[in-house]
Amino acid sequence: MTEILDIWSYLSEGPLLWLTVTIFAYLIGLGCFNLSGNRPVVNPVLISMILLSALLELTDTSYATYFEGAQFVHFMLGPATVALAVPLWQNWQRVKESAIPMLAALFVGGTVSMVSAVAIGYACGLRGELVLSLIPKAATSPVAIGVSEAIGGLPTLTVALVLITGVIGAIITTPLLNALGIRDYRGRGLATGIAAHGIGTARAFQVHGTAGAFAGIGMVLNAIFTALIAPVFVHLFF
Repeated sequence: MTEILDIWSYLSEGPLLWLTVTIFAYLIGLGCFNLSGNRPVVNPVLISMILLSALLELTDTSYATYFEGAQFVHFMLGPATVALAVPLWQNWQRVKESAIPMLAALFVGGTVSMVSAVAIGYACGLRGELVLSLIPKAATSPVAIGVSEAIGGLPTLTVALVLITGVIGAIITTPLLNALGIRDYRGRGLATGIAAHGIGTARAFQVHGTAGAFAGIGMVLNAIFTALIAPVFVHLFF
């Protein structure tokens, strides 16, 4: 047992260890998702988060140490977000045809996300920077971090909330939209992207290509909407 701990101590000093562990954790989550028959509740991101959290706790590894090795994944969030402009370009004609209802959905969805987050935060007794950290939770991580910093929130808390929002959205959007009888994959995808950013978009692509494309569009539009409106919202009501 001592030898195993010694080996682990040696390996944990290398920054690539945690990048490798992160990739393997996601592959395990993806394998579980495939074995479940693509059930949304068996979300690969959720499973990988649980596995990584448990490993960090068992090995008494700080988040700073983990992030030093896994920060390449964080770096790739930026290019991945920019790459989602591709489905916007590929579906530009369909987007123009649906521009008015899409903008209406964006306004309602983005506004409700911020207002409901603040209302729930206040109901739970949160105040100050804790409440401010909730506001950009539905935006994709790179944008949410920047918005949180700009409005006086806690970026690290915002990132955690973004992940939780995305995982919950990825799990419930498909059964919820099915229950509501919404069959148009454009609307399903747009709603998922606005509410659950990148994680929801990944789930939408698993359901249907059109849903995934419009989820990517919804995520990009909501990121822009949040970046523009959140500071105004804070200025008016805080």
